[in-house]
Amino acid sequence: MFDLIQPDLTTFERRLQEQLHSSVAFIEAIGDDLVGAGGKRLRPSLSFLAGRLLGADAEDSQRVALAVELLHSASLLHDDLIDDAQTRRGAQAAFRRYGNVVSVMSGDFMLARVLGLLADTGSTDFTRLMSHTAAAICEGEVLQFQTATLEDYSFQAYEDVIEGKTAVLLASALEGVAILAGAPEAERAALRTFGMRYGRAFQMQDDYLDLLGDPARLGKPVGGDLREGKATYAVLLLILEHDLAEARDIVRRHASHDGDVQRMLALVLEHGADRRARERIRQEAEAAVAALAPFADSPARRALIALAEQEIARAR
Repeated sequence: MFDLIQPDLTTFERRLQEQLHSSVAFIEAIGDDLVGAGGKRLRPSLSFLAGRLLGADAEDSQRVALAVELLHSASLLHDDLIDDAQTRRGAQAAFRRYGNVVSVMSGDFMLARVLGLLADTGSTDFTRLMSHTAAAICEGEVLQFQTATLEDYSFQAYEDVIEGKTAVLLASALEGVAILAGAPEAERAALRTFGMRYGRAFQMQDDYLDLLGDPARLGKPVGGDLREGKATYAVLLLILEHDLAEARDIVRRHASHDGDVQRMLALVLEHGADRRARERIRQEAEAAVAALAPFADSPARRALIALAEQEIARAR
């Protein structure tokens, strides 16, 4: 589905490297690691698909893609330090290789580049959107920590967390292009809704696979969220709807006892929380597809629909 935007992605990689260039060797090295790691480039891909959908100027799509990806990358550098992560995309986390100061300041360097891109657009609406997005990311991370610390579990808090962690960035990658393209408010709102619902489905899917996925296919052990004290959707069903003290205890102790992850998996399967989680993912993905109704059929629209439907397939 990405053949449609491959030229855009090729240009993006070059432009990203330019944005990350620094005369300071450690900052340059972290930038090189980011470019080299690549990843799914999901956020830029959404910007380019939105650009094709709207007939937007290619430069506007590039600026949105770069701003969103740099904001995302800065947040990852900061998050890895906060979470005391060992690795990022299979490589040693930046703060472990270069130290806390270098990692934090390199993240701030990326945020400074975002400010430059925002200035280049000359759009107060896009600047305001990115401001709200950055704030939501911070709020989502703190809320996740707050919820675990206070054991104040709720479905609303979980939704707010996954929106801050994932959905707002995906939505901004789409809506930002609509803003710069001068798209009608209805189209701008439709793309934002698609991004939010698709983002929820995407993050819930990752959470689901973290507990119920195949470690061989994931390339890492399952149960990472439990070991960080995070109660994701299937686990929340056990705590909030089935009032299982055992599930709450496993989350509270960060699955630190032998067999805790396996026991939580057994409880999820026993109470049908896996099925409920898959159904919720399907509902979010279908809502994302429905949001694209204002747009006529096109290769870009079909590609966006395929992305949303992929989350339904991944949960089976």
